[in-house]
Amino acid sequence: MNTIQNPPSAESRQKDSLLGVSQRLPPANVQAEQALLGALLTNNRAYDRVSDFLTGAHFANEVNGRIYDAISRRIEGGQLADPVTLRAEFENTGVLDSVGGTAYLAKLLTSMVGIINAADYGRVIHDAWIRRQLIDIGQDVVNNAFGARPELDGPNQIAASEEALFRLATEKGQDGGFMSFDRALADALEIAQQAFSRSGDVVGLTTGLRDLDKKTGGLHPSDLLILAGRPAMGKTALATKIAFSAARAIMEEARDAPPDAKPKGSVAVFSLEMSAEQLATRILSEQASVSGEKIRRGDLGQKEFDRFVQVSRELAQLPLHIDDTPAISLSAMRTRCRRLARTKGLSLVVVDYLQLMRPSVGSRAENRVLEISMITQGLKALAKELSVPVIALSQLSRQVESREDKRPMLSDLRESGSIEQDADAVMFVYRDQYYLQQRQPKETSYDSQDKYQTAMEEWQRKMDLAHNRAELILEKQRHGPTGTVHLFFEGEFTRFADLDMVHDV
Repeated sequence: MNTIQNPPSAESRQKDSLLGVSQRLPPANVQAEQALLGALLTNNRAYDRVSDFLTGAHFANEVNGRIYDAISRRIEGGQLADPVTLRAEFENTGVLDSVGGTAYLAKLLTSMVGIINAADYGRVIHDAWIRRQLIDIGQDVVNNAFGARPELDGPNQIAASEEALFRLATEKGQDGGFMSFDRALADALEIAQQAFSRSGDVVGLTTGLRDLDKKTGGLHPSDLLILAGRPAMGKTALATKIAFSAARAIMEEARDAPPDAKPKGSVAVFSLEMSAEQLATRILSEQASVSGEKIRRGDLGQKEFDRFVQVSRELAQLPLHIDDTPAISLSAMRTRCRRLARTKGLSLVVVDYLQLMRPSVGSRAENRVLEISMITQGLKALAKELSVPVIALSQLSRQVESREDKRPMLSDLRESGSIEQDADAVMFVYRDQYYLQQRQPKETSYDSQDKYQTAMEEWQRKMDLAHNRAELILEKQRHGPTGTVHLFFEGEFTRFADLDMVHDV
């Protein structure tokens, strides 16, 4: 009697596949490990060929890894590392008991093929370690998908996996190293040549603000810039102005290229506080000179509405991308930036604002200060990895309000230690008009009409001086001078612009 067997289910096929993976031996090359150790014990100078990328943790055989670490300690301490000098240490610790004792060191000497091949052995060992890490990450992905960490939903599992892969890619130990001085000089000369050939003082990406560009030379790749201020100072408006100006500069540069060429880069704005629609409305309000309040109420005349629509069509071509994911994690932000850089190019990243971010998925900080430190370090690493400027907005502590002069200082940065340390530049937005409005004299505070009138006239004089003016205080700049840039600010359109005071015509 014949029996009909049902085909295996998808679940059973998956289990069989996973079982096959788990039964395989992890990638390792113990012979290469022994050959490298033999070369190091024979000639300590071979250590220089592998020390910049290899550690004991990269060895598949734990005993071999501990021997490598012992050799490293002696060599880096200026001591000789050979079977004789290492014997006492290993006899006391019992590290070699499982492999036959100190006789194992003699065996390593016979395994040595050639000192000149030490770097090749090291890379084979390192490559096997990377493959083992990839297997571990893959197993974690599968286990998490099956529910090993129920606190992680699907998107967070993706973010955790991407973070693990990114950490492996950046910490694998093969990148970096010394650059010859002539190469560094050539790079510096190229930057100087770009500055010389361009009109004006801008070599980096323009901010759209003339005096700020003069002080900074524009926005430079790999720089982390902090733009801070108290609420209602205009941080978001200024950051939006810079992002828009940079995107427009990228588009104008592309117009000089062949007709079918696409913009060479783009601007990414991570708006954690405002929605993408609100941010777009701000830009439209500024460019169309239509009050944002009127736009929200729909209180527009036909001419204003037509101008609004016309400007929106022109702005639609800008290489500007807005991500309004609330409380986005550092790992998710990094992934999206890398994807944008790969598909459309990336020239600038703006984050509004860093205190609303979360550190990478899976990382835990003991307190808020350490958490902010992880975020600022991650943003600086992102700037260096993608070679783009990153502008991060930041809140200020309330201690500003307790001072007579409310102009911010570096110590006012909330969780300031790491922010100040990691930033290449720190800028503060300050508007005296905001605080003066709150100090309008009240008639009941004076015992005579004359005193009240005098106070009102003095207050009005100060208000006239501060009207439509803002200060951008460049408190720290790693590559240039500090100082104050005076700006024009139009509150109706939340618009920052250049302020002409003493400029030649």
